[in-house]
Amino acid sequence: MKLLFPNGEHEPVELKEGSAIVGAAPASDVLLAAPGIAARHCELRTRGDVTAVLPLDPQAATVLNGKQIAGETPIKPGDLLLFAKIGCRIVAMEKQAPAPLRKPAAAPNEDDGRTRVRMALPKYMLRGVSGPTFGKTYAMVGTITLGRNTDCDISISSDEISRQHAKLQVVPDGVMVEDLGSANGTFVNNQRVHGPTLLKAGDELRVDTIRFMLMSPTMDVSHAAASTVRTEAPAATAKSGGGGMWIMAGVVVLIVVALGVLRALGKI
Repeated sequence: MKLLFPNGEHEPVELKEGSAIVGAAPASDVLLAAPGIAARHCELRTRGDVTAVLPLDPQAATVLNGKQIAGETPIKPGDLLLFAKIGCRIVAMEKQAPAPLRKPAAAPNEDDGRTRVRMALPKYMLRGVSGPTFGKTYAMVGTITLGRNTDCDISISSDEISRQHAKLQVVPDGVMVEDLGSANGTFVNNQRVHGPTLLKAGDELRVDTIRFMLMSPTMDVSHAAASTVRTEAPAATAKSGGGGMWIMAGVVVLIVVALGVLRALGKI
């Protein structure tokens, strides 16, 4: 409990365990300098939840709820107490709720009972296969911007790449590619992109001269590499065969010329 003085004769007084002397003496716990206040006017005694007022000077009036008291009398919230002509009201103190106990954080190896969710791997990865991105891998998650600006998700420092070159968005069947008005174009499998175009696992994405391949966890990388080699092999063979035909034609021409020279000399 505490005492409130509505006219400002004293600041609010909290009634703590023990006793407090009210009076005009300088050593008083509650100093009230006013006519009718005795040097030791009364005593306020608090024991646990019970507080009582005890008059100390029979010549000084202590009045509780309109009645002058002569002996120790309990007081309670809502009572009006007068020390001579100075009045105060007794009010209850708000009890502060105890702070909730915080459960200590679980140790790193302690099982707190919760199932830990494993981080899901991205469904698609974009691997650089030429230029400054060669050997680099980029996880395809959500919507990704590709361009020369440093704030792009995939930033390529090349003057031939536009600031905002292309947008890549993961969809169930692959990655949807959209050109963002680039100067040198965006290509999927060497076909220029003029609208949203689906890039599937194993397909090639090219921005200007910089190439990427879309990979997926289920894709057999070694098989894909072998397929690339087999695709290029016939062309190499064809080139080799063409060179052999030219050599044979040259040999025939030389033989014909040699025969003509020998016939002219009468050797044959």
